[in-house]
Amino acid sequence: MPDAFVTASHLSFAWPDDTPVFDDLSFTVGVGRTGLVAPNGAGKSTLLKLIAGELRPRSGGVQVSGPAGYLPQSLPFTEHLTVAEVLGVAPVIAALDAVESGDVSEEHFTTIGDDWDIEERTRAQLDRLGLAHLALDRRLATLSGGQVVSLGLAAQLLKRPDALLLDEPTNNLDLDARHHLYGVLEEWNGCLLLVSHDRALLDRMDRIAELDGGRLRFHGGNFTAYEEAVRAEREVAEKNVRNAEQEVKREKRELQQARERADRRQSNAARNLKSAGLPKIFAGNMKRGAQASAGRAGQTHAARLGEAKARLDEAGRAVRDEQRIVLDLPDTQVPAGRTVFQGERMQVRHAERPLFAGDGLDLTIRGPERIALTGPNGAGKSTLLRLLDGALEPESGEPRRAQGRVAHLSQRLDLLDLDRTVAENFAAYAPGITEAERMNLLARFLFRGDRAHLPVRALSGGERLRATLACVLHTDPAPQLLLLDEPTNNLDLLSTGQLENALAAYRGAFVVVSHDGRFLDEIGVDRWLRLADGRLTETGAPGV
Repeated sequence: MPDAFVTASHLSFAWPDDTPVFDDLSFTVGVGRTGLVAPNGAGKSTLLKLIAGELRPRSGGVQVSGPAGYLPQSLPFTEHLTVAEVLGVAPVIAALDAVESGDVSEEHFTTIGDDWDIEERTRAQLDRLGLAHLALDRRLATLSGGQVVSLGLAAQLLKRPDALLLDEPTNNLDLDARHHLYGVLEEWNGCLLLVSHDRALLDRMDRIAELDGGRLRFHGGNFTAYEEAVRAEREVAEKNVRNAEQEVKREKRELQQARERADRRQSNAARNLKSAGLPKIFAGNMKRGAQASAGRAGQTHAARLGEAKARLDEAGRAVRDEQRIVLDLPDTQVPAGRTVFQGERMQVRHAERPLFAGDGLDLTIRGPERIALTGPNGAGKSTLLRLLDGALEPESGEPRRAQGRVAHLSQRLDLLDLDRTVAENFAAYAPGITEAERMNLLARFLFRGDRAHLPVRALSGGERLRATLACVLHTDPAPQLLLLDEPTNNLDLLSTGQLENALAAYRGAFVVVSHDGRFLDEIGVDRWLRLADGRLTETGAPGV
């Protein structure tokens, strides 16, 4: 296997409206596990699509030294497909069945090729990813989102690729499925390039590739080592800025002092010349010489000041812009102990069967509890959130909600009007706030200047989440119960940190569904619920 497995040469790409993404980008990725990190909107997914051949560059090219498997964020599967069809093995299995039944047509042997062991390899691959229980004729409509993602990866692995390109492969995966994925990738001995916000996965990488300003920088080691290197770079850069600022101040002071000295010398020389009674022509020559000397000294100091300012600008560019959300949300305050939701014996049906065990679920939420709802894929966590916000009414039980004060951020982030700008959506949610105050509040959510006037459909995943949070947290009346369904899906690590900042400022109760253990640790969860096998239990300890 070659050392340089993926090679990009002078790669340039722009969207149809001529918005540039990459310009003259060159890099190589070799054998081993590489994690690709960057803020949302920087072009990570676009780069994977270019490498996979899903997009064509405007100029330059990408060469992959061997077959590659590509798993995108959004899988193009329809619900009527079977597991075998998604895996791409249905025609071969059908041909094998025909041969075993006595049909020895040449077309069957052509279809089978060298894949006589396809069923064994398929079952083994499914087992490695925790999908051993899936029948090959099962329809996708009956699978959870996490199971579909794992199935998509199995389909790529069955192609026996030399390179794997994975875009957010842990999205929607429960803890068990994630560990199966980690095990498969740890055994991978080809070229792996993946985009992920999963710190546990990124810490299993051999190197980190940082996409910044349209350029790739490679850091040896895992994500923790990368963070330490970035932190050290930031400290050096900030120290250089402080030194450069002091140098600028010193040069300004010395320039001012040089001008004052020159003025004093010129004044003194004029008085002395007048007292000495020298001829005017001689006195004039001496005065012009003094002025020229002072001018040269001033130019020297001015040049030194200009150089100092240039060094300050260069030092400032080296400092990474860490955009943090700083909020104060007093209107979301919920008095301790106030009930914001109460439901007893709630029951719903899924696929014509009761979703919850026995007589149904009992759940009471009081402010300002911070609840993590965990459990395996397909357990019904998203359905329970819909019960909490009233989008779905149970067949039995009469839940009591904080009337009009429940906000639900689904996985699709579909609350906002895609064709209206961020500012227009915010005005619709908070009509009682003046325009000046709305713009000030949007700036706190990092929508400054022209960014506030972009249509929502033009935003990245992290920006869309920030816009949605800004709207729902400032609606009138403010929500006392906030429901979040896998909110870190498709978010870069910077955006995840911004979400953590926003939730730290929120003073109401929230229920969050997430398989991201690090995120749950950071947001101060004080109550853990687990939904599994139709039962909701208090776990008393983190368990995702």
